[in-house]
Amino acid sequence: MDWGRVYTIAALAWLFLPILFMAAFSFNDPAGRHNVTWQGFTFRWYGDALAYPDLNQAMFNSVSIALLTMVISGALGTLLGLALGRFTFRGKQLTNLVMFSAISAPEVVIGAALLSTFLMMNVTTGYWTTVVSHVMFCVSFVAITVRARVITLDPSLEEAARDLGAGPFTTFRLVTLPMLFPAVMSGGLLAFALSIDDYIITSFVSGDVTTFPLWIWGTTRVGIPPQVNVMGTLLFLVGVALAVVNVIMSRRRR
Repeated sequence: MDWGRVYTIAALAWLFLPILFMAAFSFNDPAGRHNVTWQGFTFRWYGDALAYPDLNQAMFNSVSIALLTMVISGALGTLLGLALGRFTFRGKQLTNLVMFSAISAPEVVIGAALLSTFLMMNVTTGYWTTVVSHVMFCVSFVAITVRARVITLDPSLEEAARDLGAGPFTTFRLVTLPMLFPAVMSGGLLAFALSIDDYIITSFVSGDVTTFPLWIWGTTRVGIPPQVNVMGTLLFLVGVALAVVNVIMSRRRR
């Protein structure tokens, strides 16, 4: 028996079983708001997915914040990863330490520190403080992903472009960035995933803005409607589609 394959299948089952339950219960037909026991199969929740305006607003907040986080942290993380992977400068080790500290620090510590910072600066917490906070803890993930790719790049390709008359910006746009694109996309998708499902840090800095995880937590006391499972399933399928597109584009660029 191939125990390695058995362990892999068991690990995947452990990871995906909750997602399968969520998808299955998006087709459940409960009698009330408590969607915790199977009572029948129905498609009507997909047709009635937008029945709760507060839930729709929370999902819009989560998706828009995650998209902004992906774009901003993707741009900053790409430049930071390129600098860390290619150049030697004063403070490089300190920068690495700060990045890994942001990744390894407990989220409750980061959330409390960010809230204290905003209060000391007299900044009202809300939508944009949530965006800033998500960018802060996501940029390190993007930078580390890009830096790992930068280290493996062949510098002779960029040297050949410069020998052929390309300037620094043209070389970066036509040679360096296409080679970095799979890592940039991977880091950006990771930032999107980390942002959209964050609860702890968001609960500290969101103010009166409600995101999808915060809305779910708030409604657990009265019962989670099936629309939550519908939106969670659709969101998971969108993430899978983006991951597949990233893999296909990465293979085409090899």
